[in-house]
Amino acid sequence: MQLTDISPAIALSPLDGRYQTQTSPLVEYLSEPALNRERIRVEVEWMILLANGYAANGDQSVLDGVEPLSDEERRYLRDIPEAFGKEGIAAHATYEKITHHDVKAVEYYIDDQLERAVETLGPDTQLPRLKTLVHFACTSEDINNLSIARCVKGAVEHVWLPAAQAIVDLLAAKAQEHRTLPMLSMTHGQPATPTTLGKELAVYVHRLGRQMIHIRAQEYLGKINGATGTFGAHVAARPQADWIAISREFVEGRMGLTWNPLTTQIESHDWQAELYGAISHTNRILHNLAVDIWMYISRGVFAQEPVKGATGSSTMPHKVNPIRFENAEANLELSCSLLDTLATTLVESRWQRDLTDSTTQRNIGSALGYSLLALNNLLGGLQAVHPNTHAIAAELDGNWEVLGEPIQTAMRAEELAGRPGMDHPYEQVKALMRGHAISQRDVERFIDSLPFDEQTARRLKELTPDSYVGLAAQLVNYTTR
Repeated sequence: MQLTDISPAIALSPLDGRYQTQTSPLVEYLSEPALNRERIRVEVEWMILLANGYAANGDQSVLDGVEPLSDEERRYLRDIPEAFGKEGIAAHATYEKITHHDVKAVEYYIDDQLERAVETLGPDTQLPRLKTLVHFACTSEDINNLSIARCVKGAVEHVWLPAAQAIVDLLAAKAQEHRTLPMLSMTHGQPATPTTLGKELAVYVHRLGRQMIHIRAQEYLGKINGATGTFGAHVAARPQADWIAISREFVEGRMGLTWNPLTTQIESHDWQAELYGAISHTNRILHNLAVDIWMYISRGVFAQEPVKGATGSSTMPHKVNPIRFENAEANLELSCSLLDTLATTLVESRWQRDLTDSTTQRNIGSALGYSLLALNNLLGGLQAVHPNTHAIAAELDGNWEVLGEPIQTAMRAEELAGRPGMDHPYEQVKALMRGHAISQRDVERFIDSLPFDEQTARRLKELTPDSYVGLAAQLVNYTTR
């Protein structure tokens, strides 16, 4: 049997196959049917504005021969996208096979619904004769740019941002919980000045929080101004109408977007580049987090909670692999690749229009889908790890040489104050500690060998690797969320 003969069709992408349950919330906004549903919504709202007017002209019909729509007629029109389900998807697909044009197929689909209006509203409704009003003075991109902006806005605000914020919130809670838990730092993979686990997690809260602010403040631009952005057809048909005011009210008041007054045939997609750049940047911060947690697990700083019944290795029964973080890494890389391509290519269009953006934008769902999959993996992974306090304490106790920094810095202060015998502090500490295994007793002897005053010597001798954390616990309060 050929797999292509199986019905329903087998998914090619893992986002729609293996991982479908995790990425399915995006289907509501970024699938092809979701886009067509939004196109229908834009078309009918444009009809309603043209028929019932706008605030600046006293809510009078923009065009002659069109009576203001009744409440029932407006409700009927707005129900068309809401009822766009399995049958509607099939009907639209039938039209598209004929037209080879997805937006034209939407227009014909709406025409069908207008014909059927008499069944619901009775013979006096004017909707069947308003087919000409569908897509009036519009180019396909007028409908597409508004639909895509609304789809992306919905996906980001209702799916992606909550998933990302859940990770920030979990990290923030863990940062507070472990704000005073000392741990050994590693710079260049070598033991370095101790910190606290909470402070290190707070670094990620702060980094991610800044990106959340940028993404929440993102503008979503839209336009409805005709074939080359000049309102040429609009003015030819109805020169006395204030088409600029109509366009602005429709984009801002009806579509909930930011009006773009200056475009070619297409909305320039700069907002998309900004948004995808910000999400890609967030992905990279999350990638850094996934790698760090993976290495903390490997080092023993974090312990994993095994999932009952799960297999870590087909041959080594003892293993609990950090697969959630590995999966997150890979999916974040895929997401970044797509987002970076979208951000780079969408901002260019030959003269007033080419079609490269059309097929490119159909991958927005995949770009956000891989990121969402990574967010789900990261959240599950972070929920299943906890500090291994015994390993953390043992690591600190095995690296007394990290106290070389505070000792030589105190020596510098004493030298500057004019105390003799404190010259070349860095070199003295380096000779004692670099490349040697140092014990607490070695540190105390070195301090005793130097002409510190009694108070300073006592303060330095009271330092231990697990107490030398500076203001790390305080710094947790400075996160941006």
